[in-house]
Amino acid sequence: MPATLKDVAERAGVSTSAVSRTFTQGASVSDKMRKKVEKAAADLGYSPNFLARSLTTRRTKLIGLVSNNFHNPIFLEVFDRFTRGLQDRDLRPLLVNLSDETDPAHSVQMLRQYSVDGVIVASSTLPPEFALAFRDAGVPVVHAFGRHSSAPQVHVVGIDNAESGRIAARELIEHGYKNIAFMGGPEHATSTQDRHRGFAEEVSKHDGITMSASFAEAYSFDAGRKEMLRILDGTPAEAYFGGDDILSVGALSAIKDRGLDVPNDIGIIGLNDMEMSRWESINLTTIHQPIQQIVNSSVELMVAMLDEPDRYPEARLFPCRIMRRGTLRPLD
Repeated sequence: MPATLKDVAERAGVSTSAVSRTFTQGASVSDKMRKKVEKAAADLGYSPNFLARSLTTRRTKLIGLVSNNFHNPIFLEVFDRFTRGLQDRDLRPLLVNLSDETDPAHSVQMLRQYSVDGVIVASSTLPPEFALAFRDAGVPVVHAFGRHSSAPQVHVVGIDNAESGRIAARELIEHGYKNIAFMGGPEHATSTQDRHRGFAEEVSKHDGITMSASFAEAYSFDAGRKEMLRILDGTPAEAYFGGDDILSVGALSAIKDRGLDVPNDIGIIGLNDMEMSRWESINLTTIHQPIQQIVNSSVELMVAMLDEPDRYPEARLFPCRIMRRGTLRPLD
């Protein structure tokens, strides 16, 4: 049988409450007492039962980490950084896949079954209604990679997607392309809508530049490949803003399979700067999204909300930058 709190108390010659305080963060206990209890616990192989303690404290330290796009490799990096960031704060991430979920109320019910202390929605494609549903249920929530607003209803941390579209358009125009196109992810996704809007706004400022737009079924390799193959059956543009790295990698695959060359025949720029985009065989020109800063800020807000649930919502934006590699023709 595993050692219990009572076993540790008897071995250390102290009360069970003294043992409990020793393993409670922030509780008052002398150094002498702490060393005595920790030695007894080590001798017995005792580990605190945090789930049992939650019955007393009414805090599980569980943080729901929810997303809906597990086909995009960028989220391997996102989840890695989030889980480590939460664990470093003595919080326990609960990863939840909402890929096929359409009802925000059902998501709230599911997370409540686990008695989570808070929720981080890590998605640029889940509608804002999901984060709002958690807020309305009284669950502290942060929407990472969510849609920017000057008057947010929940905490939002991410990038200005419209500005990223403008950055992409300026980059293509600077490289001398006259006929350019936006190839986005799902048309219903707010990130797609904003990136498309920013791209079109920038193009409208330049004489002699034409643009078109199309949308893939998902932010995935297969969807990007499928959409580019469809485009290539007609008359393609000179260069494309893929709207996302994994879409762009799928597009690169389709272009090469048709015997065309990147960047000599068609140029490509993506968004995210995921690890794969830096591989020599891909070498994708892209827009760097500062994922570590977004994760750190989201975790910081979540920790603050656990102590101050009514904290006024704020939007935190982080700037992006171009990573020039080999999928656009050289600058003049």
